[in-house]
Amino acid sequence: MTLLKQEWKMNFKSLVIWTLCVGICCSGCILLFDSVAESMEEMAKSFAEMGAFSAAFGMDKMSIATLEGFYATEISLIFLLGGAMFAAMTGAVLLSKEEEGHTMEFLHTMPVSRIYIYLWKYVALLLLILVFNVVCIGLDVIGFVAIGEEIAMAEYMEYHILALVMQIEVGSICYLISAICKRKQIGPALGIAVFLYIMDIMYNIVPDLEFFKFLTPYYYGNAAAIYSGEESRMSFALLGLAVTVIVVVLGGMVYKKRDMAA
Repeated sequence: MTLLKQEWKMNFKSLVIWTLCVGICCSGCILLFDSVAESMEEMAKSFAEMGAFSAAFGMDKMSIATLEGFYATEISLIFLLGGAMFAAMTGAVLLSKEEEGHTMEFLHTMPVSRIYIYLWKYVALLLLILVFNVVCIGLDVIGFVAIGEEIAMAEYMEYHILALVMQIEVGSICYLISAICKRKQIGPALGIAVFLYIMDIMYNIVPDLEFFKFLTPYYYGNAAAIYSGEESRMSFALLGLAVTVIVVVLGGMVYKKRDMAA
């Protein structure tokens, strides 16, 4: 619990910055919808007929002239990418920062095992991701209330549950990297978050790349697919949870056995 409190304090500033940036951007876009809805009707028709571009961003399934379509194709993208990058960056530094900052020797003089340290830092990662999501959802709700619009709540909650699973999967993969590396790998972690999104775009454009949907968590976190009533992608979310468990266990095994720099 002491480690959890310490990680919370050390990552609180980063949490606030990322949460406010992503949450205010999403809420601000919701507030802008009323003023741009009429002008987007013609734009929506044009976007829907742009072939591969439309498929890449889900605009072939949803009209951006509606609140749900605007949220699913535009606002959700901000949240997905922002959330994944926050999870990736946080996961990538939690363990490796101890070696890079030369605090590992002090940490391991405590009467606790490496696995204890590993697990409590992972709990800190989960807590930070959860708080990020809760605050962003709260800011979304403020936006919906402010413009007096309602959104399909079942689909909205399904999307955010899958987005949470997606962020945990990305964060866990980068947590494994943190367990392996002696220095913080923020750049590669952010690169992983973006590359996985590019894989999802490539699959949407080229359906023959079907195996990509098994590799990228953005596939099951696609808001346009959820709001357009496509077949549930919950089975892919379960696959994502399985990947999360595997990388967390693997990371624990590596962290327990490898030599640590003082």
